[in-house]
Amino acid sequence: MVTEVTPPHSDTERERIIRRATLTGLAVNLFLVAAQVVVGVAANAFSLLADATHTLADLMADGLVLFANKRGGEPADREHPYGHGRIETVASMALGALLMAVGAGFLMASVDRIQHLGELAAIHPAALVMAVLTLLAKEGLFRFLRRVARRVRSSMVEANAWHARSDAASSLVVAIGIGGSIAGYPALEPLAAVLVGVMILRMGWRLALQAVRELIDTGLDAEETGELRSALLETSGVMGVHDLRTRRMGPRVLVDAHVQVDPRITVSEGHRVAESAR
Repeated sequence: MVTEVTPPHSDTERERIIRRATLTGLAVNLFLVAAQVVVGVAANAFSLLADATHTLADLMADGLVLFANKRGGEPADREHPYGHGRIETVASMALGALLMAVGAGFLMASVDRIQHLGELAAIHPAALVMAVLTLLAKEGLFRFLRRVARRVRSSMVEANAWHARSDAASSLVVAIGIGGSIAGYPALEPLAAVLVGVMILRMGWRLALQAVRELIDTGLDAEETGELRSALLETSGVMGVHDLRTRRMGPRVLVDAHVQVDPRITVSEGHRVAESAR
């Protein structure tokens, strides 16, 4: 017997929800990039320009999500009998790799700034206002995307949400750094950026690792598998369950199991019991 646990939304509705959420993120990030570049240049705030570059990575991620969502929502075909859910998994892995690259970039940039503290120019207070507004916008985007991810059970949108959170963390570093520079402590910005760089690297590693686990068909944990076994045993006519195996396929969980029925019933009756267990 082969069955699957489906999400609470149809594929078409799920694709529409993900697309709308991703376009919202794209619009927010596009506005922030433009605003940070303008204010960063006018206020002599290199950290804002760096954060704008970081936000550009979000735009690339959003484009990746849109592509994967469109392809991943396509129905199963002859070459892909289980559907295209793996596209979402690969996209999540790519986002994880992107986070690790951004984290490494933060670390290298921070070390360079620490080595050249005497060359850091004075920053206009307007940059601090922009940094705080950016922080609030990115944190709000994180909460919005994570809520959508849980609603449609999308690891891809979840990855994009945490990407927005990493941006919020970087914006916090920028705000602290600009505030410290204005207060006379220019070293605060690169030191805080080192910590955030490590945090972003950790986030990226966890997302990429989860995607790899899904690609190599890692099963559900013992608790979830036990719940599935109990649900099958509660099906009328099922006398036993063995060889229960699970794997993820994008938002779905594929389940393979052998169910035992009364040996005295007919083949058609046994088939009916198996269909009921689905």
